[in-house]
Amino acid sequence: MTHPVEGAWELSIHTPLGRQHTILTLTRDANGLSGVMRDVRHGEQVALTGLEQQGTRLTWAQSITRPMRLNLAFEVTVDGDEMTGLARAGRLPASKVTGRRGPDAPA
Repeated sequence: MTHPVEGAWELSIHTPLGRQHTILTLTRDANGLSGVMRDVRHGEQVALTGLEQQGTRLTWAQSITRPMRLNLAFEVTVDGDEMTGLARAGRLPASKVTGRRGPDAPA
């Protein structure tokens, strides 16, 4: 069963460089699930690649340039209006990801 994940999510990524705040926006259309993530501090917005949903589990990748160039891989679990999981950037330690569905996101 596919759980509804569409909408805006406020994410916090606990990195070695400090906490990063992002807005994850997920949409679904005839072509499937897609998304973008916007860094609140730096304003960079990037499209997600390889976005897959299996039940309550979401995985995706993205490349960022701020605060430094990194290729990130995310694996999170959605539980209602909350999201938890990990983000990995190459050989760096995994970073904890937590999130809450934004006020304009459908339940």
